Amino acid sequence: MLSFRTFQMDSFLPSSYEQDLAQGLRDGHEKLQKGTGLGSDFLGWVNLPRDFDKDELARIKAAAARIQKQSQALVVIGIGGSYLGARGVIECLRSPNYNLKKKDTPNIYFMGNGLAADSMQEVMDLLEGVDFSVNVISKSGTTTEPAVAFRFFRAELERRYGKQGAKERIIATTDKAKGALKSLADAEGWETFVVPDDVGGRYSVLTPVGLLPIAVAGIDIDALLAGARDMMDLCASGDVKSPSFRYAATRYALYRAGRSVEILGCYDPAFRFMTEWWKQLYGESEGKDGKGIFPASVEFTADLHSMGQYIQEGVRLMLETMVRLGPSDAELLVPYDEVNGDGLNFLAGKSMDYIRERAMDGTLLAHVEGGVPNMIVDVDKRDERSLGQLIYFFEYACGLSGYLLGINPFNQEGVEAYKKNMFALLGKPGYEDRRAELEAKLK
Repeated sequence: MLSFRTFQMDSFLPSSYEQDLAQGLRDGHEKLQKGTGLGSDFLGWVNLPRDFDKDELARIKAAAARIQKQSQALVVIGIGGSYLGARGVIECLRSPNYNLKKKDTPNIYFMGNGLAADSMQEVMDLLEGVDFSVNVISKSGTTTEPAVAFRFFRAELERRYGKQGAKERIIATTDKAKGALKSLADAEGWETFVVPDDVGGRYSVLTPVGLLPIAVAGIDIDALLAGARDMMDLCASGDVKSPSFRYAATRYALYRAGRSVEILGCYDPAFRFMTEWWKQLYGESEGKDGKGIFPASVEFTADLHSMGQYIQEGVRLMLETMVRLGPSDAELLVPYDEVNGDGLNFLAGKSMDYIRERAMDGTLLAHVEGGVPNMIVDVDKRDERSLGQLIYFFEYACGLSGYLLGINPFNQEGVEAYKKNMFALLGKPGYEDRRAELEAKLK
């Protein structure tokens, strides 16, 4: 079972900080469990691992099996929460090099999360002569980046397979009843899955939004949900000593003590997109009303040779959270070298995991001594159940953290600002006055 711990935190916080915040945690917990806090319309994720519709889960598995059978590639079109969680899980459990590996599941390309023509063209070139399917994910169907990408890939499907053939290769994950994508899917006869009304995008990885692409990659989504259920049950107990509660309390206490940047890291490159998912989860949930910890990420040990200097001796505004994954699947022992030109024969016969563990411990000691408080999340192993626990751990702690801050953890009104400006500058009907105003400012 996932566990949480701190290291020498008494040098940064009074020993009573968890006790001092216990009532605030209980209040936040009650708001999450009873739906009495700000943003209560978006708490569908709280009991989702237990209440997931079994028929919906069966349909997801059937659709994934069909895609695996008919396609060599799946293009997942979505932005933000519509792709980060799925990509994080796939890369963590399969590999950052998933598309390059020999396997019996389709390659998966994540598109519609940017506006670079070269990136779009590259994937279209990679799909030349390759049977592919598309999973377009959007609540509304009008978000610019995924909507533009979908136009390109839908056109390519219809060019290759005709409208009827394309119909069998497009799956829309969207609103259950309304929106441009839902209307289009109904008109064209595409299979659809529902983005739940009461689950925000950044919390949607354990809904069809994330589970369909994850299942296509051959990952056991039953085990993923079971792991989330483990942590859900622990959180539901309301024990303020449980991992999510302690993480929320510690980071909030550090924030009040002046730590405004949190660095999430891991000593495995496969974890990179899990940190990207985490950054959206916490940045979009907490960054409002002039409050919130800025979420950043590092990949150790690589970033110790780039960001390490600043972390060790820069402005003391940060805290670190390190995720320690369990043992590697591969056991690699360092070879003996007769010449020993690099002076590393003292490592001969030792495993890469052993060296990594010593690197983690050495870095932990150095950073704490350098004035950076450290929290550690220990994960038993890198498998579906453990990752499900980790996902729910971060989600529940995020809700608690938002309520400790006194903000609504489930809205994101600030995200709309850039969209309005972009629509105006692109000439969207209804934005004419704003366009003239913005263009004048750009001169």
